[in-house]
Amino acid sequence: MVDLPDFQRGQAIGVRLVGVSVTKTATSLGVSRAAVSKVMMPYTNHGKTSSTKRKSDRRPKLSERDYYTLQRIVS
Repeated sequence: MVDLPDFQRGQAIGVRLVGVSVTKTATSLGVSRAAVSKVMMPYTNHGKTSSTKRKSDRRPKLSERDYYTLQRIVS
């Protein structure tokens, strides 16, 4: 995905869905035509507006065993 803020991604998608051309959308938002196209492609194919790659590789604080123990305590 392109490094556009989520708000600009939403604007680009909204403007394109109204029927404005890629060139006019890019000019009005101040981004490149390629950026608008790269935002629209995943949206039209999969309905995605943001990348899922932004997640960190941080491990969960609780293990699966901790969850079971916590469930028994709370129940």
